Amino acid sequence: MMEEEELEFVEELEAVLQLTPDVQLAIEQVFPSQDPLDRADFNAVEYINTLFPTEQSLANIDEVVNKIRLKIRRLDDNIRTVVRGQTNVGQDGRQALEEAQKAIQQLFGKIKDIKDKAEKSEQMVKEITRDIKQLDHAKRHLTTSITTLNHLHMLAGGVDSLEAMTRRRQYGEVANLLQGVMNVLEHFHKYMGIPQIRQLSERVKAAQTELGQQILADFEEAFPSQGTKRPGGPSNVLRDACQVANILDPRIKQEIIKKFIKQHLSEYLVLFQENQDVAWLDKIDRRYAWIKRQLVDYEEKYGRMFPREWYMAERIAVEFCHITRTELAKIMRTRAKEIEVKLLLFAIQRTTNFEGFLAKRFSGCTLTDGTLKKLESPPASTNPFLEDEPAAEMEELAMEKGDLEQPKKPKAPDNPFHGIVSKCFEPHLYVYIESQDKNLGELIDRFVADFKAQGPPKPNTDEGGAVLPSCADLFVYYKKCMVQCSQLSTGEPMIALTTIFQKYLREYAWKILSGNLPKTTSSSGGLTISSLLKEKEGSEAAKFTLEELCLICSILSTAEYCLATTQQLEEKLKEKVDVSLIERINLTGEMDTFSTVISSSIQLLVQDLDAACDPALTAMSKMQWQNVEHVGDQSPYVTSVILHIKQNVPIIRDNLASTRKYFTQFCIKFANSFIPKFITHLFKCKPISMVGAEQLLLDTHSLKMVLLDLPSIGSQVVRKAPASYTKIVVKGMTRAEMILKVVMAPHEPLVVFVDNYIKLLTDCNTETFQKILDMKGLKRSEQSSMLELFRQRLPAPPSGPEGSSSLSLLAPTPEQESSRIRKLEKLIKKRL
Repeated sequence: MMEEEELEFVEELEAVLQLTPDVQLAIEQVFPSQDPLDRADFNAVEYINTLFPTEQSLANIDEVVNKIRLKIRRLDDNIRTVVRGQTNVGQDGRQALEEAQKAIQQLFGKIKDIKDKAEKSEQMVKEITRDIKQLDHAKRHLTTSITTLNHLHMLAGGVDSLEAMTRRRQYGEVANLLQGVMNVLEHFHKYMGIPQIRQLSERVKAAQTELGQQILADFEEAFPSQGTKRPGGPSNVLRDACQVANILDPRIKQEIIKKFIKQHLSEYLVLFQENQDVAWLDKIDRRYAWIKRQLVDYEEKYGRMFPREWYMAERIAVEFCHITRTELAKIMRTRAKEIEVKLLLFAIQRTTNFEGFLAKRFSGCTLTDGTLKKLESPPASTNPFLEDEPAAEMEELAMEKGDLEQPKKPKAPDNPFHGIVSKCFEPHLYVYIESQDKNLGELIDRFVADFKAQGPPKPNTDEGGAVLPSCADLFVYYKKCMVQCSQLSTGEPMIALTTIFQKYLREYAWKILSGNLPKTTSSSGGLTISSLLKEKEGSEAAKFTLEELCLICSILSTAEYCLATTQQLEEKLKEKVDVSLIERINLTGEMDTFSTVISSSIQLLVQDLDAACDPALTAMSKMQWQNVEHVGDQSPYVTSVILHIKQNVPIIRDNLASTRKYFTQFCIKFANSFIPKFITHLFKCKPISMVGAEQLLLDTHSLKMVLLDLPSIGSQVVRKAPASYTKIVVKGMTRAEMILKVVMAPHEPLVVFVDNYIKLLTDCNTETFQKILDMKGLKRSEQSSMLELFRQRLPAPPSGPEGSSSLSLLAPTPEQESSRIRKLEKLIKKRL
């Protein structure tokens, strides 16, 4: 029973002493201990096993028990001491709490005393400053009253003086006084409820109204709408009246300006009526000469009468432009059938010159007040078509030699008067567009006739293929059209002119470039083996003559020039045309047309050289390679191929010196065409003996070296071939070499041969493997078993030790194989 009770007590004690992980962690941090008894997961059995790991250790069990009992007694003493120390804690805590409460009460009393003293001090300060505030208010009100009375005195006196001076027309004194009265009256806006102030304000308004009517009457008397001007000219009274009008309602100023300009231009409306002979376009110079005389006359007689900030001379010119635009539009609608291109261009040229004259003399600041909006400033541009005519003419020769990207002078500031008169010609620009369409058609026909008469360009081996002169002439004419049209409009006429440009760019590409490319003819019969073996160097000419090759290169260079210039032309058109019409400018189709001409030219050059090499490749495939007894120098067909390359490539390179990138394209396309064709003919060489394969390998290496040197062959200046071209040649010819190496390898054992084929060619095509077997001259029965084995080996090609063993089994007699390779290397070195 005692043991059971003790067990229950221990279980209850463990339940009570079971702490949460957070509490246990906190205890471990505050009281770190390495004693196993202090661990939360203490296990008595493990602890005993630690103390007595073996039976022999039980001999000192008494010593261990004594230590544990000693430790228990120490813990009991510590617990007893702590418990006794806590007996008086409650009484001490209560006493400390009472003392704290008393201290808080004392502190609260002191704070209350301080607060009461602060309130008394604040009340005392308020009483002291109350009198000071009253004095400040009194001083401010007194100052305001004195100032207001002074202003009132000034206003009353000023109104009386203003009325008197108005009656005497003393406008010089009125201008200064009126401004002062207006400034003083602004101080009385908040006092308008006072009858006397309101009465003074009404008197000021009445004086302003009277001044306005009086000044208008004076100007009407000086410049009547009907009749002649006053002989005495402008007076000082009117000059001072203009200063007063600046202060009055702006409508007075506008009325004065309107009446003066109307009276000043009344003579113009009479002289250039629609039924007058001088009103037609051929005498448009007289209109502008008349206004220039009027502006000079105005400066002499009235320049000092109107204030400078009124810009009267500019306003007269702007109103003249509005009237002229309206009158010209009216008379051109009436006599539209009489408008010719030369007459229209003459009128436009004189009008734009006059607009330029206005831009040099005036700033254009009054345009925002009129009906014509100031033209938006286009973005900064290097467009040569934006320059004036003399500069455009000076650059024509430069365009013949180069392109539109010539150094140009800085762009002049925009003309704010551009289009203020010339806008009226825009509806009639269809006459100009139709004329340019006709002229360009005739120009293209002349180009065609000249080309036929003069024939193809002469061979040029110094500066590269010459660009056809007609190309430069075409773009020079385009430039002239652009200069003219840019002076007329940046709207729909520019779109119409762009359409004409597109039309004749396409016609030039078709009639002049594509139409004159030499036509390919069907190839004649190939060389026989005997004729190939007997051929001498230079005995066979290329399909195209030297003149035809030069013509193709010249057309290619011309198309390249047209492509680049057309792209620049598109950019210039977009810079010049209105922002809303930019999306309608698109010369991509024409650039694609020139790109097609370039591609066709390159393809012709490739086909020509490729066709010249075809007989040699055919002869290679028809040779009896199984009968070759020894490896010699390169075969005759290789010599023939090299001969054709040396004949064509230097000519093409020299004539494409100005367009190196297209010569590189020619080399790349020829390599992409020749190498697959060579490999195709290589498969036709069957059967091949070991010696024959070695000879073919030598020939292949010779062709590879020639192709790598193709871009600079026959040139005194050796340049490194482009990396893209070298990569194509190395990849293609290496495949041909690998094919021959596979053919040279013994076909037994079969597994080794198949694995070696897969490793060298990495070609999983059964047809290619079949061709290799045909080249080796194997029988069909042998081929079927090898094909079956090839299909089985495809999914998992050998690698690692197996692959290395297959390489070691490639040749049954390594000494003999290495001897053959050394001989082949010596032949290659001798050839190089």
